[in-house]
Amino acid sequence: MRWSETVIPTLRDDPQEAEIASHRLMLRAGLIRKLAGGLYTFLPLGLRALRKLEQIVREEMDRAGALEVLLPALQPREIWDQSKRYEVMGDVMFKLRDRQDRTMVLGPTHEEVITQLASRELKSYRQFPKIFYQIQTKFRDEIRPRFGLIRAKEFIMKDAYSFDTGWDEADASYQAMYNAYSRIFERCGLKTTVVEADTGTMGGKWSHEFMALSESGEDSLVECDSCKYAANLERAERSMVRGQRSRHWRDNRACGATRSELATPKAWACPATGEVRGQNGKEPEEVATPGMKTIEQVSCFLKCGPERLIKTLIHLVDGKPIAILIPGDRDVNESKVSRALNVANVALADAQTIEKVTGAPVGFAGPVGLNIPIYADVGLNGYEGAVTGANKIDAHLVDVNLDRDTEVEAYHDLCLVRDGDPCPHCKGVLHEKRGIEVGHVFKLGTKYSESFDAFYLDLNGQRQPIVMGCYGIGVTRTLQAVIEQSRDENGIVWPMSVAPYRVLVLALNPAHQESMQTAEALVRGLEEKGIDVLLDDRDERPGVKFKDADLLGIPVRAVVSERSLAKQNVEIKLRTQEMAELVNVSEAETRIVSLCVGK
Repeated sequence: MRWSETVIPTLRDDPQEAEIASHRLMLRAGLIRKLAGGLYTFLPLGLRALRKLEQIVREEMDRAGALEVLLPALQPREIWDQSKRYEVMGDVMFKLRDRQDRTMVLGPTHEEVITQLASRELKSYRQFPKIFYQIQTKFRDEIRPRFGLIRAKEFIMKDAYSFDTGWDEADASYQAMYNAYSRIFERCGLKTTVVEADTGTMGGKWSHEFMALSESGEDSLVECDSCKYAANLERAERSMVRGQRSRHWRDNRACGATRSELATPKAWACPATGEVRGQNGKEPEEVATPGMKTIEQVSCFLKCGPERLIKTLIHLVDGKPIAILIPGDRDVNESKVSRALNVANVALADAQTIEKVTGAPVGFAGPVGLNIPIYADVGLNGYEGAVTGANKIDAHLVDVNLDRDTEVEAYHDLCLVRDGDPCPHCKGVLHEKRGIEVGHVFKLGTKYSESFDAFYLDLNGQRQPIVMGCYGIGVTRTLQAVIEQSRDENGIVWPMSVAPYRVLVLALNPAHQESMQTAEALVRGLEEKGIDVLLDDRDERPGVKFKDADLLGIPVRAVVSERSLAKQNVEIKLRTQEMAELVNVSEAETRIVSLCVGK
């Protein structure tokens, strides 16, 4: 392909709309163009890279025994009502009405469609196992589309669904997809970390995410420095060994407390009364804390560590208020609350509800005397000498003993894990990292098969529910993640496997007849050997061509110039190398093929 015959609109400057490096490079290299927020057009170069990535996905799915199908993007509301996910998905779905006034949705995912298909076509144990997959456009009405293809309203996904006769068989399908994903990302040149993950609105018992590590990633995860444990923050557990504390340290010198004083809760002198507080056996006592609403304000005023305080957070669980207690230096994990209480919707209550439930404005809630269910983080089990809100404006309680002074329904792990926490599986330490979720595998079980009457007849003629799994790869997101990991200060550094072209031939002066003839002959020879080549035949300054070559990041660059031809040489350079090598014209084709094959 000649550069002059295609469209590669490179940009010299960074677009203002782009927030992260990969998004900037995709725009500058002419891979994509923005239509509207979260909507992008793929230009010829970007589409070539996308198709190569799709082909890798397709080859590995076929290798794993999956069968390709194509499901409708437009779906009737009824199937979403049948799975009870229409309300759960809420405004993330694009909704419209057809001319018969039926509500339709643009599919954000396809569990409902594929399960209905399975319920009609898979009837006997002899038909299992089956895995279906598709590479399809998905639609999600994101609140804040950002980072280009990382969070878009329209995107391409590979989604697959497994159907098995039992859990052991389903585990085998899950492992097959897990292994296929590992191969896909390795072939794409992407470095991923596999983490335990929350199942969210998908449902099911278990899931793993494939994270492409990146400082600009939207997702947070923790990874143990000793064992293989890794999980995203929604799912991550922390060690529950009594007395074991995080290595996380917040600078509280402004509160007048030393590091050693904040390391573990212990007795402290209350500035309001002058008495020693935090000792076993003392009854709760109200202390005036005028205008002190935050953990930082109260801990500084009382000159005690934030871990001495207990946060009382009023949440609505399926519309009903509950109190959640966590240590003052911690944040609640609403996904853990949802799993622990087996409820679908968990949200922080509004100020009006909080005042109605506690009798006090936001910032002064406490567990003593509350008449709603109370759930506490397991790290508070047996906690004595705590500081809590007094359910009265400008007042807190000191010396609260949870077991004695409150009625806790149950203790669960309800806190977000953070950097420096002890690992739940070994003596190691968890470290927080950022990543881009590129793949997700779920063990769905029978949630959807039961909703859609997807049953089969077993060997004994008995009806049994099909056991399902589902597996997704964000194809367009993965393409950008590759660029996020494979780049330098000059532009993209494509892995050979997904590069739009493997070779870029630069005819430095296209007006020079010998240069163009040599370049064209090199291109023909490479294409005959199955190597895709882009010929830069533009009448541009050499500096512009070299800058564009680095920006596009095509793996192999061959420069044909009057200077090199004077000695019958061609300059050949890998994008990852600083220096070019001079190769005789007669050997250039063979040398380039050797650089491309097997990469």
